Amino acid sequence: MSRTDLSEWQALEALAATDGARHLRDLFAEDEGRFERFSAEAAGLFVDYSKTRITSDVLDGLLDLARATRLEDRRTDMFRGEKINATEGRAVLHVALRDTAKGKYFVDGADVMDDIQSVLSQMEAYCDSVHSGARMGHTGKPLDTVVNIGIGGSDLGPVMVTEALKPYALEGRATHFVSNVDGTHLAEVLKRIDPERTLFVIASKTFTTQETMTNAASAREWFLASGAPESAVADHFIALSTNEAAVTEFGINAENMFPFWEWVGGRYSLWSAIGLPIALSVGWKNYRALLDGAAAMDRHFETAPMKENLPVLLALIGVWHRSFLGMQANAVLPYDQYLHRLPAYLQQADMESNGKSVTMAGAHVTYGTGPVLFGEAGTNGQHAFYQLIHQGTDIIPCDFIAAAESHNPLGDHHEKLLANFLAQPEALAMGKTPDEVREDLKGSGMADAEIEALVPHKVFTGNRPTVSILMERLEPRTLGSLIALYEHRIFCQSVIWDINAFDQWGVELGKVLAKAILPELKGWADVKHDSSTSGLIARINRLRRS
Repeated sequence: MSRTDLSEWQALEALAATDGARHLRDLFAEDEGRFERFSAEAAGLFVDYSKTRITSDVLDGLLDLARATRLEDRRTDMFRGEKINATEGRAVLHVALRDTAKGKYFVDGADVMDDIQSVLSQMEAYCDSVHSGARMGHTGKPLDTVVNIGIGGSDLGPVMVTEALKPYALEGRATHFVSNVDGTHLAEVLKRIDPERTLFVIASKTFTTQETMTNAASAREWFLASGAPESAVADHFIALSTNEAAVTEFGINAENMFPFWEWVGGRYSLWSAIGLPIALSVGWKNYRALLDGAAAMDRHFETAPMKENLPVLLALIGVWHRSFLGMQANAVLPYDQYLHRLPAYLQQADMESNGKSVTMAGAHVTYGTGPVLFGEAGTNGQHAFYQLIHQGTDIIPCDFIAAAESHNPLGDHHEKLLANFLAQPEALAMGKTPDEVREDLKGSGMADAEIEALVPHKVFTGNRPTVSILMERLEPRTLGSLIALYEHRIFCQSVIWDINAFDQWGVELGKVLAKAILPELKGWADVKHDSSTSGLIARINRLRRS
């Protein structure tokens, strides 16, 4: 049965034409308690969703849809280690990585907590040895520089968290990230580091990822070209991987290989050994607090009633906007410079998860699924794409995120930042009517005809939905809660849409074709493609030889 055949789905389609068309200005005017009714708090985060196109009837209908699609059962299946990633036959247990409840998480009948605790202990001991100076480079200098080489989930999560937790970075330490196979990315990092003080972290589960291993091999060549002996590779390179044979062949000691498991998806892996560069940057205590914050949101998600459950509520709102009101994008707008990489991280988390057009049973979906997600730190985004958000032809729901307190209380900077954080959602919700525009322009001395000509350009229709997420302060624990909130929101939406949030077959075809094209660019094989691709290969080869 298609989701659209459910009576609960059809009831929401009817509501979309009535409640969904109502203006937020009217909804607030009619209900003084709207803010209190449509806001909630958990795990250090306060979420205001009163400025979304939600009414009590709509919320009840969405909760009915959640029950009809067995959302609570699917949540239980995930926490139990059931293989909910059906196309790959895998469990999905990133929640176990940040918990301490031994005997709670099982995969194929085996308790996974001993293995998790073993790797966490290995990570903690390694961090301590680096930070204390017990582990040094081959010339006796401290390893105070880390270069993480990975891509996708092995890069985006650690980059985002390391940037977000810069106030907690250990003094005297530098952390760099290399992901792009474009040699410029690695070359620019290598220009700024000392090989005698650098620890390279190679993050690849299989140790075969083309971009990562190309960068790793070049980093190794650079390191040896600096005068280091082959034996020194073991002092300066570690692996986050499960392929011990490939790791040791590279020159890394097996004891410096930090494993993780097939039930850890790449975009959920910062909680695993992939998070080691975070711990090396901010210290084990702060990394543990990050995990604890995520675990707090996990407990809320697992136990709170759906009507009070933040991930469930945000998922339902997203489904309402996307599938019933036809809103095709979602902007994430953190009003905190430390969170400037959060939109890029969530692009992968959301679009790689829910960018699907086939149901779990293999049928083509007939409704909108994952939105296009983008964003930028406020207030920079206001001077870039907010024009389209306010007055464009597409309505784009926005998530605004801020901390009440700043790590850098410089003058009145933070008050001005928060003023913008508050003003933008208000403007998007309430807009500005033609009469309000006329009233503003009357005092300008313009003639009536000039005013009327200008009115259409200065009108804001409003009724553009936003969610506001507020925390007291951006700390490791609240950051962990925020990331987990989005993870679970994405999962809940996938259940309601009947798609698999945990595979990513869409990234495979381009990789396969790239491997076929590589020898053609090197002149080792004949070109056999469509005329456009063949023509471009020929032109590139001519340009490179000229």
